[in-house]
Amino acid sequence: MKEKETYMLKIGNIIRELPIIQVSEDLKIASFVVLGDTEVATDSAAIISEKLPEADFLVTAEAKGIPFVHEVAKNLGMPRYIVARKTLKAYMDRPLEKTVRSITTQKEQTLILDGPDADLIKGKRVILIDDVISTGESIRALEELVADAGAEVVARAAILAEGDAAEREDLIFLGKLPLFPIEQ
Repeated sequence: MKEKETYMLKIGNIIRELPIIQVSEDLKIASFVVLGDTEVATDSAAIISEKLPEADFLVTAEAKGIPFVHEVAKNLGMPRYIVARKTLKAYMDRPLEKTVRSITTQKEQTLILDGPDADLIKGKRVILIDDVISTGESIRALEELVADAGAEVVARAAILAEGDAAEREDLIFLGKLPLFPIEQ
């Protein structure tokens, strides 16, 4: 039986062995999932909170970034954060929408900002938060959403930057994840 490929990741004092999975015909990634990992969410949030500029709100995309943004908001004393949803909900009023395709999704998806959330951030300084930034498409769509709402992005932050995203100077992140191209 073939031994499973893994990647060792260290964030602060935490070490995780990530499975390497194929996401397309020519690419594998180290699969990092913060959902359910209380230790990574809380420790990463504590570290990154010290690196962030002042802001009025944090904004993330549904779903994997939610436990991380929740912990960051607690650390910064923010009573509320904003989540751009992936599906339109019946309760939404005047929603703003952007389409995005990220490295981990095999199809286009939509990010939706509820109108009352858009009203909350209008004229405010926001930080965009994600678990992993790779191609930057999700963070770009979030940035367009908050711009449509009239907010100013003062920082973009993630636990990890993957591939070329680790070279971006406009990102605050705690660690790098390599990409694993598949030879054809």
